[in-house]
Amino acid sequence: MSTPVPGTPSLLRAINDRAALEALLDRGPLTRPQISDLTGISKPTASQLLARLEEAGLVVRDGIREGMPGRTAELYRINGSAAHVAGADVTPARIRVSVADLAGTVVGEHTLPTPDRTGVDVVARMAAALDGAAAAAGLARGRLGLAVIGIQGAVDPATGRLGYASHIPGWHIPDLVATLSDGLGVRIAIENDVNLAALAERADGQAAGAGDFVLLWVADGVGMAVVLNGALHRGATGGAGEIGYMPAVGAPLMRDVRRTHTGGVHSLTGGAAVLKLMREHGFRGRDAATALGRVAADVGTAAAEGTRTASDAGARAERALTELASRLGVTLATVVAIVDPGLVVLTGDVLLAGGEPLRARVEQHLHSLTIPRPEVRLSTVQGNPVLAGALQQALRETRDEVFSSTVPLP
Repeated sequence: MSTPVPGTPSLLRAINDRAALEALLDRGPLTRPQISDLTGISKPTASQLLARLEEAGLVVRDGIREGMPGRTAELYRINGSAAHVAGADVTPARIRVSVADLAGTVVGEHTLPTPDRTGVDVVARMAAALDGAAAAAGLARGRLGLAVIGIQGAVDPATGRLGYASHIPGWHIPDLVATLSDGLGVRIAIENDVNLAALAERADGQAAGAGDFVLLWVADGVGMAVVLNGALHRGATGGAGEIGYMPAVGAPLMRDVRRTHTGGVHSLTGGAAVLKLMREHGFRGRDAATALGRVAADVGTAAAEGTRTASDAGARAERALTELASRLGVTLATVVAIVDPGLVVLTGDVLLAGGEPLRARVEQHLHSLTIPRPEVRLSTVQGNPVLAGALQQALRETRDEVFSSTVPLP
């Protein structure tokens, strides 16, 4: 039997430093006594710790706390300028970038339109997008420690190539991550956009604390993130959750998978299919989200008025919503039978436009088809969930590196 190794002074200092930094991230700004209480270390140790972190440039003083019993106490906070990261959301039409400091405060944003579809230099485009966001933050691109890029596809770890993304030109090059990192002078990580939305949902949304859940995203296309035992499940080629390509009853088989949205689940529940369904029931809109939003509103109005006074529009809206919910319920039933998640989160412009009326009907149809009955919830993440997830991933990795290097271990 192995004998426990006692902690060395430098190891204990590193543990205390990390605990104090985490407390400042979660609760800060904090005083020395507050840090002592939150971390369980003595006040003298907290004083030494803060002096050490201040010298390392990881914390700064933030005024004094007055109006409380006892002496006034200096406040300390994370030094956000100690490191900066970027998150990017890439679509065929644009690249949207946010820059955040070490404290997680967004300090710069930029959107680069990308309308043309030929002769794309992906390194030049990402450089322009990152430069714009970095300039808005008052930084040069080289100050970014890590940029996490969310994209509508997945990098195959065996080949380094981007798959499931034939609709995004310029990104299908060998060693994509290495090519971008070398060309930009910034460390790059690439993640599927829906996976990043799931990370944001787990951090600050409906999936907070959930170990096993799936997140269904419907906008122009359809995607899913799968989280098992608290970690993203990406699969052997990075394509776990690409259910838009999954064969579905009532949909044509997608024989040429490079022609996206031509069959399978895409052709039943993607944006174009939803817009077509809504129009078949007499509802118009410039896109699927607009049309579905009108349907959900009419269903809500009909429910408020009662069945005896429900309008014809309300009845048509109910039929349209029920048909869509049935399609989504069947799709999710297949996933539930295989993955058995504890929770299903609905997100993306289309599903969010359907709101509570759609959520309730999807849950009802799903539960009628499966033995497990996971709860179905609407996403509550505000803003762009892909960017939020990208920044969270970048900050988590960067903080691990920065905080772990505060005190060298033996």
